[in-house]
Amino acid sequence: MTAVALGTLRIGTRRSPLALAQAGQVADVLRGAGYDVELVEVVTDGDRSPEALTSLGGVGVFVTELRRRLLDGTVEVAVHSLKDLPTETLAGVALAAVPHRADPRDALVSGRGQLLAELDPGTSVGTGSPRRAAQLRALGLGLEVVPIRGNVDSRLRQVADGALGAVVVAAAGLQRLGRVHEATEILDPGQMLPAPGQGALAVECREADSQVRAALAAALDHPASRAAVDAERALLATLEAGCSAPVGALADVATGDDGEEIYLRAVVATVDGDMSLRLSATGRPGEANEVGRRLAEDLLAAGAADLMPAPPKSFGDSPPGKTTIGDRT
Repeated sequence: MTAVALGTLRIGTRRSPLALAQAGQVADVLRGAGYDVELVEVVTDGDRSPEALTSLGGVGVFVTELRRRLLDGTVEVAVHSLKDLPTETLAGVALAAVPHRADPRDALVSGRGQLLAELDPGTSVGTGSPRRAAQLRALGLGLEVVPIRGNVDSRLRQVADGALGAVVVAAAGLQRLGRVHEATEILDPGQMLPAPGQGALAVECREADSQVRAALAAALDHPASRAAVDAERALLATLEAGCSAPVGALADVATGDDGEEIYLRAVVATVDGDMSLRLSATGRPGEANEVGRRLAEDLLAAGAADLMPAPPKSFGDSPPGKTTIGDRT
């Protein structure tokens, strides 16, 4: 199919190595489809602050500035890690595409090459995610969970330097940076459910740019990946979980004898990992949002609200309690 003449598509991205790698992948696909593209690097408030993400004032900390650039016409496209994206829609901005999702699981990188179950009690394990911290503690391995910030390189360097015994990061981040070989173990979701949307990208444009929106959807959108993250994000929105809430969710879309089915698993835990709820739900991919809402309602009926801390105030243009930003890599 011949590409529609759209001029140069300017793609807004954060300037971290991972963000640039993600935007570069999107740019390569669009170039392959016949479009001229240009990357525009943007510094967000989340990049400027050294504070822990859960204390930065709420949701949208890495998304707001890119969306501003969309709406003021500085860029035509914005690429985000989908797990950073607020679940509440923003007027004038459209989620044009969810590309084929990378591995949604978490990865352990340990200094001595040990698997998670082999780590000695007291081993320091770094993570910036309340979700990961809660699930690590819930395993009862006696690990010392250490809060950290920084990009993938700085986190892995702390392991290499011996400052930490191990770190847990997103497998997709390692893959996109060409460093997945450094993972000691890709963690089974039965041990560690990922963040809603982890491993997926969100490609946004202005809602009124119908030609750009159609071009992005045709070149990049992957229906099964979109259905999976739709279910996970519907669950998150219904729970009204904030950035400090340890919530994990993973949806899989598979084909069986009766056609395609979506299988959604979720966990809600206390920060200390002492209490948790794990439930699942199934349905058709076309009912992804309903599957997510239904599972969230089941969790709330089982007492999930009592396990989650109150959500913080919103950040920038995003409403409170509508996403999670606690997982960065």
